[in-house]
Formats: sequence, C-alpha cells, structure tokens
Amino acid sequence: MTAATPRRRTLLGAALGAALTAGSAAGCTTGDGPAHPLRLATGPEGGPYNAFGRSFTEAVTAGGHLTLTPVSSSASVDNLQMLADGSADLALTTADVAEDAVLGHDTFDHPIGLAALARVYVNYLHLLAPADGPVRGLADLAGRRVATGAVGSGNQVTAGRLLRQAGIDVRPYALGLAESLDALRSGALDAVFWSGGVPTPAVSALARELPLRFVPLDAVAARLRERYGPVYTAVTLPAGAYGLPAPVTTLGVGNYLTARPAVPEADVRRLLGILFDQWATLLRSVTAGARLEPRFAVSTGAVPLHPGAAAYYRSVYG
Repeated sequence: MTAATPRRRTLLGAALGAALTAGSAAGCTTGDGPAHPLRLATGPEGGPYNAFGRSFTEAVTAGGHLTLTPVSSSASVDNLQMLADGSADLALTTADVAEDAVLGHDTFDHPIGLAALARVYVNYLHLLAPADGPVRGLADLAGRRVATGAVGSGNQVTAGRLLRQAGIDVRPYALGLAESLDALRSGALDAVFWSGGVPTPAVSALARELPLRFVPLDAVAARLRERYGPVYTAVTLPAGAYGLPAPVTTLGVGNYLTARPAVPEADVRRLLGILFDQWATLLRSVTAGARLEPRFAVSTGAVPLHPGAAAYYRSVYG
C-alpha cells in the first residue's frame, strides 16, 4: 500500500465522522432500560423485504433481549408512512424514498422524522421483457403495457422517475412482482420493472420457462444520478444471472433499515449487533454475493444515523 492510498480504517473513520455528526442531531431516548416489543414494516408476501424481515425478526427474537414482529406492507412508501403514524417502529425502505421522506419531497408532503440504522444492500432495477417481443430498448416502451410496481413501493418511485427522465409515456400497471410476472408470462404485459436483489428467485424461475431480454438502463441511470444524487448508482446484472450471456448495466438504489427516532438506543445497538453478526445468512434470502461492511452501512445520505447506531459503530469500529 502506498502512502497515497487511503487506509481502510481512515475511510471508515471519515464516513463515521460525517454520519455521527448527523446522527447526534436526530434525537432519541438514551436510556438502556428494559427493551420493549418492536414492529418491523417489511413488504408484500413473497417479496425480498418480507423474506429479509422474517429472517431478521427470527434472529432478533431468538437472541432473547428483544421481541421483533414483522408487519407485511406494500414496501418502501407504505413502510415510512407506518413509521410516521406509529404503527411500526422499524422499516425497510429504498434510499430514494427515505430521502424524499426526510426532506418532505414528492410522495411526502411534509418531512417525516426518520433515522437510519444501516444501508443494508443494493437493489438492482430490472427491466425485463420477452426475448422475442417488441421491447428491445428503453425507447420501445413508449405506449406499451408496462408494470411499474405496486402502489406504495419503492419500485414504483424509481421506475416512474426513470421513465420521466427518459421522456417516455407508457401504459402503466401498478402491480407487485408476482402479478407482474404472471401477466408477462401470459402476454398481458409487454415489459416489467422490478427493483430487487440479484438473482431474484421469481425472476429466475420465469427465465427458465420464458426467454427474457434484460434492457440496459445505463444512459438514464447516469442522468438520474445527476438529478437526484448518490441515492442512485450504476450497477451491473452479472453474466450468468438469469442465464445472461453478458453483463447488463442498470440502476442501483440502496436499501436502508430505518427507525423512528424514539426507538431506544440500547435496542438499536442490539439490533445492529445481530445484523452484523448474521448478515451472511440474512442477506442470502435477498441477494447473492452481498457483503455488509461498516463503511457501506453508514452511507445513508440525507437520512441521519440513529444515535444508537452512531454509538454502535463508534464502539465496535472506532
């Protein structure tokens, strides 16, 4: 390693410095008293948020100090609305939706009190269509029947932004993953947007029975990053996933584990201890090859770290 190469600890320290400053302003109860039952807003049955949420709640409850209950939902937007009205204590959400919530933009007409525990993994935006169909590129979506994600999902937010940025009008269908893939299989849709881990099991299953085309989104991904900032990144569906003969560049958006600021710091520290101890098992259900690292986990943009999360990262990683 040369003197000009930043050391891993230095990089983590810099990331934590910014995150801890933001986290200290979020506000939270600080007592380390007895833990109370918590509710985690996840996603629809059969989806990756639901799978991760159930695995995580089982791991947390098995630890004996906390009781965590998963609550099914439509996903990101719905989850943060549940945090706002107090029907959930913790929530999974995409980074773009979380940033809208703390800033009071787009879907949210006022800011929502929100704190991040960790950036857990990255969603890949899939645009899939039958290989022998008319959709070969993004421009071919114009006027066609396209599933853009269920109402209340982060998928709907991300797909909608991409289409607006590209200046393409489609015939949108607000469907979840299972319904979207069924409609694509039957010929009722021309294309489907899906935001999730790689490989998504339901997409893999469809690819084994119906030849699929995965449309590159790199050009629009760059413009979205310019417009909305680092909540979006360029990522690649790897060769071999879904039988792809070559990589396909697309749009990535982070997934955050978030909480109401009033969740006790001691509870947050316990939750993160379990997450970091068991991440390999927990992430296996949502995306292949993902790793959870501190410098990645604290990168939560405009969403401040929960003070309990800031304390956890400081105590464990310095």
